[in-house]
Amino acid sequence: MDLKTAVVLMVSCLLLLATNGKAQERSAAHIIGPYHNVFTSPPIKTPGNVAVDAPLLGNGYCAAAIAGPPEQQNYFLARNDLWRLRSGYNESFPAVLGKLQINIPALKHATYRIEQDLYNAATSTDLNKGDTSVDIRSIITATRDWLVLKISNNGKAAVTGNILLTLPGAEQFHISPPLENKFADSIAYGNDKNGVQWIERGFVQDVTIKSMAAAAVKLLGSTSGTFSISPGQNIVVLCALSGNFKTPDCLQFVRQQTARATLQLINGALKEHQLWWHRYWNESMVDIPDSIIAHQYYRSQYNMASCSRDPKFPPGIFGSWVTQEMPAWNGDYHLNYNYIAPFYALYSSNHLQQALPFEAPVIDFIERGKYYAKKLTQIPDGVLYPVGIGPLGIETTKKNDLMVKYRSEYLKTGDAEDEGLFFGQKSNAAYCVTNLSMEFYRTYDLKFTKRVYPFVKAVAIFWQHYLKKENGHYSIENDAIHEGTIGTKNPILSLGLVPMVLKTAIDMSVLLKVDEALRTDWQDKHDHIADYSVQVKNGKTVFRYSEKGTDWWPDNTLGIQHIYPAGQIGLSSDSDLLQIARNTIAEMHRWKDFNGSNSFFPAAVRVGYNADTILARLKDYSLHTYANGFQLNNPHGIENCSTVPNTINEMLCMSNQNVLRVFEVWPKEKDASFTNIRSEGAFLVSAAIKDKVVQYIKIVSEKGRSCVVKNPWPGKMVIVKSNKKAALKISGILINLQTLSDEKLTITMSKQNSDQQY
Repeated sequence: MDLKTAVVLMVSCLLLLATNGKAQERSAAHIIGPYHNVFTSPPIKTPGNVAVDAPLLGNGYCAAAIAGPPEQQNYFLARNDLWRLRSGYNESFPAVLGKLQINIPALKHATYRIEQDLYNAATSTDLNKGDTSVDIRSIITATRDWLVLKISNNGKAAVTGNILLTLPGAEQFHISPPLENKFADSIAYGNDKNGVQWIERGFVQDVTIKSMAAAAVKLLGSTSGTFSISPGQNIVVLCALSGNFKTPDCLQFVRQQTARATLQLINGALKEHQLWWHRYWNESMVDIPDSIIAHQYYRSQYNMASCSRDPKFPPGIFGSWVTQEMPAWNGDYHLNYNYIAPFYALYSSNHLQQALPFEAPVIDFIERGKYYAKKLTQIPDGVLYPVGIGPLGIETTKKNDLMVKYRSEYLKTGDAEDEGLFFGQKSNAAYCVTNLSMEFYRTYDLKFTKRVYPFVKAVAIFWQHYLKKENGHYSIENDAIHEGTIGTKNPILSLGLVPMVLKTAIDMSVLLKVDEALRTDWQDKHDHIADYSVQVKNGKTVFRYSEKGTDWWPDNTLGIQHIYPAGQIGLSSDSDLLQIARNTIAEMHRWKDFNGSNSFFPAAVRVGYNADTILARLKDYSLHTYANGFQLNNPHGIENCSTVPNTINEMLCMSNQNVLRVFEVWPKEKDASFTNIRSEGAFLVSAAIKDKVVQYIKIVSEKGRSCVVKNPWPGKMVIVKSNKKAALKISGILINLQTLSDEKLTITMSKQNSDQQY
C-alpha cells in the first residue's frame, strides 16, 4: 500500500467513526492505546521449537522475536515464505533465516524492560546500568519488509558496541536423529566496503520447490558495523529482508535496499507503518470494562496482524516466529483444527486481509486431495485431506523412508493409509471449510466465492457419496473422532461439519449460478443426516462423542465442535437440544484446555451459557499467558489468538442461524460498545449498552440482503432510520429488514407505539 492510499483509508475510517455516535465516544487510540506488552526479564524459552515467550514483531511477511541478555539483544529473523519444500514426513517445515545482534558489552547485568505499544506496533527496549542507559526502538514496518532500529543513548556515558548479522547458530536448530534432522541448505554471507552485512539461506537440493531468503543490515552513516554513541545522541539501523517468492534475486534486492537507505526513506516507511496499523485497528473495535480481557483481545489481534498477510504463505502453528529448526509438528498446517483455529476471530473482527492467506494452501492441495479420495474411497471428484500440509501443495506428513523405518506403528494401526497420514479421520477437508464458510456468509463476496468454490464443491461431493443411508437417515462410518480412534461411527464432529459443508456449497452455488443439479442431493443429505448421540453423565444428559466407538474424552473439545466452529446449534435451536449442549459444556469444563479453548468458549456463548461464568473463565484464561499473549506453558502458538477476540465478539454480536442478536450473552449490568463487527449477511454492526439498556444498533448493509434482528428492547417498538428510506417504526420480537446495498440503518427504541410496518 502506498502512502497516498493509506492516507485515504485512514480518512475514510475516521469519517466512518464520526458517524457512529456514542459508540465511538472513545477513539481507537483511547481504547487500544493503553494496552502495552511489558517484559521485565529476558525470555527463557526463545529460541525454541515451540511457542516462544519473546516480544513479537512482524508485518505478515517477515518477523522477529527478541531475546538475549541486555548486553546482546538478539532479533531472531524469519520469513513466512522460507520453507523447506519437499513432500515427506518430517522433511518439510518453515525454516529459520538468522539473527541480528546488538552487542553493547557495558550493559552486562543491566536492568531490563521491553514495552510494546500495540496501537502503534512499536517496541522499546530500556536497558540501564549506572551511567549507561540505552533505549532501542524496534519496528518491522507494515508496508516494507524492514526491521528498523533506533538506538538512543539516554545516559551520561558514551555507549560503544557493534551490530552483527549472522546465519542461524547452533541454538537455532532442533536436531534429534533419526526423525529430526538438519537438511542440506544453501548459505551465503558477507559484508562490503559500504558497511552492508548480508546473509542468504535456502533449500535448493533434494526439494520439490526451491526456496531462498536473504537479509542485509546497515548502520546508517557508517561504513562498518561498530558504533559509539555520545550522551543524548542516537543511531539508526536498517535490516531489509526478502525471499525468492517475493523478489527473485532476494539477496541483491536487500543489499541494494540497505545500501541506498536514507533517513528520509526510513521516516517515510515509519509514517506508512503508523497509518497502516491505525487503519487496521479502526476496521473494528470493542470497548469493554475488563482491562485484562481487553488487553488479551487486542494483543491477540496484534499477533495475527503481525504474522498473517502473505497471500501464499500463511502462518503455521507458531505464526511467523519460527526461531528453531525443526519446529514441533513441523510447524506446518495441521488440518484437524490447529491451522484453522487462529483465523476464527478475523472474520467477525473485519480483518479480512489477515484472513486471506488461509485459503491458498487448502486450494493448492486439491489435486492431491482428489488422489486420496479416489484411491481410498473410490470417490473420484471429491477430496480427502491428510493431517499435515504445507504451502504450494506440499504434504508434510506423506509416507517416506523416515515413516517406514521409525514410525512403523502408523502403518500397522491404520493411521497411515496409502501415502497419507490420516489417523482415521475423514474430517480434515471439511474442517477447512469452516473458515471459508465464515467468510462467505459474512461477505457474500463474489470473487472470494469463485476462488474457493472448487474446493468447497469437492468436499461436498466427497461427503455426498461417502454418507451411507440407513433407516431414513445418512450415517458416517469409519471416521475417527480423535486421532487413531479407528472405526468410529457417526462422530459428533463430522455430524456437525458435514451439514455445514453441504449448506455452504449449496449457497455458494446459488450465488455463482452453477451446479443446480447437485443441490437437491446435497440438500437431502443435509436435511437427513444422523442425529447426535447422547448419554448420561453425573445425572445429566450430555452429548456422546460417537454413536459407536469413542463415548468421551478426558481433554480437548471435540465433543462440542459441532456447536462451534461447525455452527449447528445456537439460540434458535430446539430447547431440549440447547439444554443438552449446556449440560455438555458444564460437564466438560474445558475452559483452559491444552488444545480446544478456542472452540470451547465460543461454543458456550452460542448456546447461551451463563455470561458471568464465561467472562470469569475468560479472565482466568487471559491471565494465564506470557507477556506476548501466548498461553503459558502451552507449546501451541497462534491457535489461541482467536480465543478471546472471538468469544467477546460472539457475546456482543451473534449472527448465526440467520438472526442478529446484540448483547444477547453479555451481562446487562456491564456497559460496553462495539463498532463494525462483521456479521452474517454481509453486515457491519455497531451497538452500545449503558445502564442495562441497549442504546442503539447501527447496521451497514454491504450487499442489500435481508437482516433479521432480535429486538433488544422486549415489548417495545423500534425506530429504524435509513440513509436511503424514510424512518419507520416496527414492533415484534424479530425485526425483519429488507435492506439495500450500502444502506446505513440506525435502530433505536421508540417511546411511542405505532402500527406502521417497515
